[in-house]
Amino acid sequence: ALFMMSCISLAAKSLSFVLMPPLSVQPLRTIQTVATATTNLQMASSSDYVSPRMLVSNGMQLFRQGDVQGSLAAFDKADAAVPDGSLKPFLWQRGISYYYLDRFREGSHQFKFDVKVNPLDVEEIVWDIACLARLNSVDSSSNVEFPPSDMMSLPKGKKDRRKIMSTVYALFRGETKEEDLALAGHDLGSTKSDEFYSLFYLGLYCEARGQTEKAEAYMKAAVKTAYATSVGVGDYMTSCAKVHCQLRGWKA
Repeated sequence: ALFMMSCISLAAKSLSFVLMPPLSVQPLRTIQTVATATTNLQMASSSDYVSPRMLVSNGMQLFRQGDVQGSLAAFDKADAAVPDGSLKPFLWQRGISYYYLDRFREGSHQFKFDVKVNPLDVEEIVWDIACLARLNSVDSSSNVEFPPSDMMSLPKGKKDRRKIMSTVYALFRGETKEEDLALAGHDLGSTKSDEFYSLFYLGLYCEARGQTEKAEAYMKAAVKTAYATSVGVGDYMTSCAKVHCQLRGWKA
């Protein structure tokens, strides 16, 4: 517990530095993948037509505002607007909305579709593990197996291009300890985003394990990091951290 609080204290101290102006940048993979999936879609002639890309953008904005149900409706409309189903594997945002609506089975299915087109993205696998763990805790009155036996894996010999994600992946797969991820986010050479992602995924991990108090402490610390409050404000995951706290009633 003392170790965890020291890591959280480090995150809070990072707020005292003079920071760069905020960047408001929509995640690049959202722009690229949605545009690719909708290239062959014939646009309707009516003036009220809303493109799948715009629907995804609207869904992301609704999520950022805390309207998770509204975000899901927008993502569903975007999916339905591409009849051949080519957009579905790119709707990772919908999987996150499913998680926060406690629709864990559907969230798991979404992340599995995502991994089919992006097998090297650790976050898709980690969110799936979180969904499976929460689903198993709902379906079982006994001790829940963690990590879930039916979790996904990276292709053999492959890893996520982001260094911090290797430790996140190992933690959710039961191959390393909580303290290792906390250290990875604060050790020499780590970045502001590493600090945020280590705390954010520690919070998600602890919630998946049913450790609510620790989850709250980590997630609130993630929201207060230099990355989440400045250069990372346009990152969808910093919005996830904020919405996570709002939905749980955790005042960050």
